[in-house]
Amino acid sequence: MKILITGAGGQLGQVLSQALASHEVHALLHAHLDITKLPAVRTVIETIEPHLIINTAAYNNVDGAEADPEAAYRGNALGPRNLALVSAAHGVPLLHVSTDYVFSGTGKRPYHEFDRTDPQSVYGESKLAGEQAVKELNARHFIVRTAWLYHIVGKNFPTTMIALARQQSAVRVVNDQRGSPTYVPHLVDALIMLCQTNAYGTYHLVGQGAATRYELTCRLYHQLNVETPVQPVATAEFPRAATRPAYSVLTTLQDPQLLLPPWEDGVVQFAAAIQRRSHS
Repeated sequence: MKILITGAGGQLGQVLSQALASHEVHALLHAHLDITKLPAVRTVIETIEPHLIINTAAYNNVDGAEADPEAAYRGNALGPRNLALVSAAHGVPLLHVSTDYVFSGTGKRPYHEFDRTDPQSVYGESKLAGEQAVKELNARHFIVRTAWLYHIVGKNFPTTMIALARQQSAVRVVNDQRGSPTYVPHLVDALIMLCQTNAYGTYHLVGQGAATRYELTCRLYHQLNVETPVQPVATAEFPRAATRPAYSVLTTLQDPQLLLPPWEDGVVQFAAAIQRRSHS
């Protein structure tokens, strides 16, 4: 199978490229394909003739989106629209990765696929616009909402916490944002399984369970035998341009075979990978 992966330089794109190595994978960085340029998208798809397109490209600067909404909408709405338009014209399925930020974050129970969206930031609004474009333009679509992604490659919350533990005598972490920590290799396993079906639609794929960022950090430090104290604080102590969802735990009504392992299992595997790398 020929698979085109856009945004292949990110942590998800890199792991997907490795996991799909038995296929003919065309993993394109932003420098190779700017999905906001329709002619470029058309040329690449018509040249490669992929059997599947996986879009992991996105504008992920959540706070920057507040200052530059046009950049956010180009990356998160126009880009997916271009991919959906051209992929549909060539009969190619499109898997598009989205986010928990499409919800308000004011709920009291986990959000499932059919809950009402209500983004509270420009980033969330732009990602929702991308979802809508994909739905409208390519019937053969998978939209996968995920959250709190982390892996040993790339910049993410756990790697930042590890760095802070080395730099500070104590680490202050917000304890009033609850979400679904998701270990990238676990997500990739589920994405590969999903791509093998014709069950098009919207899916929530995240680590099972829920945690605050403080709880995630405590579990990570315990697993790595890090002794740096962790202090729980309120989000208000870290003012940011964009509103963060206070509660954005995701759940799924879809096929239980696609369920990811519990988020705690991801932390165990992530910590083991960090330790292997430090000893190599």
